[in-house]
Amino acid sequence: MVAGRRAGHRGPAEPPGNLGGDGRTPGLSGRPTVWPAVARPGRGQQPGARAPAGMPGCAGPVGADAMNILAWRQQWHALTREGRDTLWLLGMLALVMAPHVPRLPWWCSLGAATALLWRGHLAWRDGTLPPRWAMLALLVTAMALTWLTHRSLIGREPGVTLVVMLTTLKCLELRARRDSLVCLYLGFFLILTQFLYGQGLGTAVLMLLGVWGLLTGLILGQRPTGRPPLAQVGREAVRAMLWGLPLMLVLFVLFPRLGPLWSLPKDAQARTGLSDKLSLGQVAELALDESIALRIRFAGQAPPAWQLYFRGPTLDHFDGRTWQPLMYRVGGADIEPLGPVIRYDITLEPSTLPFVPLLDGTLSAEVSSRRDIVLRRMGLDWLRRGGNNERLQIQGQAWPRWRESVPASADGALAPWLDLPAGFNPRTLAWAAALRQSPAGAHASAEQLSDRVLRHIRQENYRYTLSPDLPPDPNARHLIDDFWIDRRQGFCEHFATAYVVVMRAMGVPARVVTGFQGAEYNPVDGQYVVRNSSAHAWAEIWSTGRGWIRVDPTAVVAPERVERPPSRALPFAGLPGPLGEFDPQSLRRLRLMWEAVDHRWNVWVLQYSRGQQMALLQSLGWDAPDWQDLGGLLAWALAALGLGSSLVLWWTRERRPANAWHRPLSRVHRALAAISPRVPSGPAPAAASAWRVSLCAQWGQEATDGNAHAAVPSSLANRQALLTALAQLDTLRYGPPPAAPRARATLNALVRQIEQLARNLRVDAAHSSHDSTPRSP
Repeated sequence: MVAGRRAGHRGPAEPPGNLGGDGRTPGLSGRPTVWPAVARPGRGQQPGARAPAGMPGCAGPVGADAMNILAWRQQWHALTREGRDTLWLLGMLALVMAPHVPRLPWWCSLGAATALLWRGHLAWRDGTLPPRWAMLALLVTAMALTWLTHRSLIGREPGVTLVVMLTTLKCLELRARRDSLVCLYLGFFLILTQFLYGQGLGTAVLMLLGVWGLLTGLILGQRPTGRPPLAQVGREAVRAMLWGLPLMLVLFVLFPRLGPLWSLPKDAQARTGLSDKLSLGQVAELALDESIALRIRFAGQAPPAWQLYFRGPTLDHFDGRTWQPLMYRVGGADIEPLGPVIRYDITLEPSTLPFVPLLDGTLSAEVSSRRDIVLRRMGLDWLRRGGNNERLQIQGQAWPRWRESVPASADGALAPWLDLPAGFNPRTLAWAAALRQSPAGAHASAEQLSDRVLRHIRQENYRYTLSPDLPPDPNARHLIDDFWIDRRQGFCEHFATAYVVVMRAMGVPARVVTGFQGAEYNPVDGQYVVRNSSAHAWAEIWSTGRGWIRVDPTAVVAPERVERPPSRALPFAGLPGPLGEFDPQSLRRLRLMWEAVDHRWNVWVLQYSRGQQMALLQSLGWDAPDWQDLGGLLAWALAALGLGSSLVLWWTRERRPANAWHRPLSRVHRALAAISPRVPSGPAPAAASAWRVSLCAQWGQEATDGNAHAAVPSSLANRQALLTALAQLDTLRYGPPPAAPRARATLNALVRQIEQLARNLRVDAAHSSHDSTPRSP
């Protein structure tokens, strides 16, 4: 295959690497054979060649496999510099694109993988790049598919899709140095897009590896000659990253957190697993989400597992299919705590929900990480003002037992918690009416009626399951009937909502509460972890004289759900036989350690905000710091960093090795330059032999011109002595080395002698000029 442009084709594949400064590849008049012939059994074997030890005749499958590996290694080492650098660049681009694969459309992931593999094949086989018309067709197709998938070309999802496709298509026309730079810069931009979806420690570590790989490719592109080893260039990339670390830390700590600049777009905001609405099946879906919702640390002894209820939105209104909260509450204005207090620190993951899931019974709470975020209590629910999509650290105090001081007029305002939609679940309502009209229920209190309902759940073999056999039509009108009367199996939301409907049908005010139940202890950092899989729904009924009382119907049918910490799925679940039960403790310890480190990352890095910046300035002596003080400190820090970097660069500059002859020769050079206008060419100080040649030429010219000074006997003697001393100096420098003390003394004596002879010649020249000056009569 001949290099250059063919009809309808681009030139040969020229990856970044051995490229000239003008972006062109020199010496492409012909393409040499890249892969040397690899000897195979029975074909192309050199006479007398022997098979490797352990592979007699390379016979059998083992010998064939070993020979294939050997051939592959020979091909890799014979790969051109351009091919190697291109494969490195493609590998790094694949690394930074890999986390996007679950989020990209299937056609985008398939197209990007195909393009990268195609370009890698061309680099491996030194093939020809696709023609320009094919690239244009692929570009138009990618844009059209993006529009059809997202109905837009603007936004996070279509933007990331386009960047991925444009990057891979650019790799297919990778010909010169500027093309490689474009691919590298697109790779850096893809790293930034990863943080639109997640900013956890795992993402940071993976993208740090991507930065190192792309920086290594950038350094390779700046070394067009030779074949620098990848390990050496990789070390230089690490060194460059370490040089930039101080600047990164200064900007991270002091750069102002401006709202529009320091926030994510609306379609990139984080969302919690909880919602302020509830439909049957919604909480069961959260049970499959193992992401962390919150972390909590108790000041003293932690309460038992059955008391770990984290209260989220309270849902009051039921329209037959969906539960929603009301905008007001009855009761809770005056709550009297009973028993010992539980003090705790809780860290909430970013959420858009205004409800704050705190430990049930929390009566005092304050955001410790942000003073500008206000928490407001409405009954036992907590809402926040501000701080959406931000990780919050809250200090709270909760009481497991409390009593509400109910106003006398409250009973007349309980109608919203007795309301049921007409035309829904008639069989459940009839069952509740029969229980209420029975002799045991006619005059029963709210607590007694609740006990009767819970006894029914226990005795009628209701079953708790994460995957209930729901009706095929999720919009059916009688979902409660289907669960309570027919199927009798469901998740916590089924039990809680059916219980509330039954209690309301019997004239007892009731409502649904959603949140989390249970926590997993992490011994690494001493915190309890609550995951979205711990999402839970329970009920509350109104008791005259006591207020709202928590009732959890799920605890009746599945007490292990609330009495034991939540269990994680086995890492090898689903495998046949004993493998499915294998749960090594080492994996669990590694997971706990990773979660503890990730929490520190979230608190120290991701949670660093304006409040921490102002607190830092106050600790440094500012009484009331503002943005101007922060900007001034940033300017001083950058100036100090620049000065320090300059000093380090000066101190580590390339120095010439110390030369013992530099100072003596400099003295000789200054002394002789004062008597001779002919200074030898070249760097100073000149060698003694160069001065001898220059002085001989100068004095010979003076004798030819009849200079009177050249005929003075004393001057002739001084000149001869000077030439002799220069010869001795040259012999001392390049001849056999004498003993060290003697050599130093001889050198100093010769230098002083040359300096003295140069002064004598200046004096002789001055006298000769004075004598030759004609006297006036």
